[in-house]
Amino acid sequence: MNLKKYDYLIVGTGLFGSVFAHEAHQYGKKCLVIDKRSHQGGNIYCRRDNEINIHEYGAHIFHTNDKEVWNFISKFVEINRYINAPIALYKGEVYNLPFNMNTFSKLWGVIFPDDARKVIESQQKLSMPPANLEEQAIHLVGRDIYEKLIKGYTEKQWGRPCSELPPFIIKRIPVRYTYDNNYFNDLYQGVVTGGYTKLIDKLLEGVEIKLNEDFLCNRSAFSEIAEKVIFTGQIDAYFDYSFGPLKYRSLRFEHETLHTGNYQGNAVVNYTDAEVPYTRIIEHKHFEFGTQPVTIITREYPVPWKPGKEPFYPVNDDKNQQLYQRYVELASQTTHNVIFGGRLGEYKYYNMDQVIRSALDMARKELQYGH
Repeated sequence: MNLKKYDYLIVGTGLFGSVFAHEAHQYGKKCLVIDKRSHQGGNIYCRRDNEINIHEYGAHIFHTNDKEVWNFISKFVEINRYINAPIALYKGEVYNLPFNMNTFSKLWGVIFPDDARKVIESQQKLSMPPANLEEQAIHLVGRDIYEKLIKGYTEKQWGRPCSELPPFIIKRIPVRYTYDNNYFNDLYQGVVTGGYTKLIDKLLEGVEIKLNEDFLCNRSAFSEIAEKVIFTGQIDAYFDYSFGPLKYRSLRFEHETLHTGNYQGNAVVNYTDAEVPYTRIIEHKHFEFGTQPVTIITREYPVPWKPGKEPFYPVNDDKNQQLYQRYVELASQTTHNVIFGGRLGEYKYYNMDQVIRSALDMARKELQYGH
């Protein structure tokens, strides 16, 4: 006889928790979703100000090649035609991102791809394999682009010299020999019309939600009320940092309302020189082609992380991956009714579509329903 009040207690109202809660609710399971914040949505939460949807915790552009994931969220919300084409500002000069023929033409005056390749190849002379991020970046795009568009931004972002960062971090950056400013190659992309909170609201329709509830501060009481716990917070925090904390980078956001219709002409502008303390400025109205008479911008400042601060980026180097695996082993030995998911629970840099895919796969495994 089941004496528990809920089938699932879901800790966190971000994408992983909300998708899992929706699937479990649709399957007839009784769920309670809690969040320590005063709002739902996790880091994709959007608040509305001056009729502009503010990406409160940094820019979120949805992109995927996973048609099932695209169809899944399209059931709940409309995705607009926004294309991510950020620009970089370095000492008063503007460059297109990702690195493409527009970037190369601005840097070197070249017009044709073969000429750009020759310039980059002439700057790539390094021993292989690359031992760190600096060597990896120069190997990919040469020294000019590394010095102007990668070095300062990356060292601000991670708080360490590029020569001390692992090479895999830079492999995410696309390099193209076409005049294409679209940062992503994915078939499906855009921003949720009306903000991402709208998506979370739709996913959690009919599900019981409690905000301002910190699971870790009241663990025993919460654990008693449900058969299973879906935990989307930090796996190391769940275990009271018993092996020591995993490393993250955090962010500080500085929002400002400006009485102008258009501040920077683009949703995302990266500041790549080391002298500017922030990494980028987001102008939120451009995500939805806004025509409001005012605009709201957000400056993003990378800051060191320590327990108690919001973790945004896992530092996925070998040392931290080994530490994470120790927590995974501890979880398998001691927490048979707890499932860890999402960026923090799995200590993984997930894009939004990857979080949704992970949650759908976990729901199928748990609820044992077919594709």
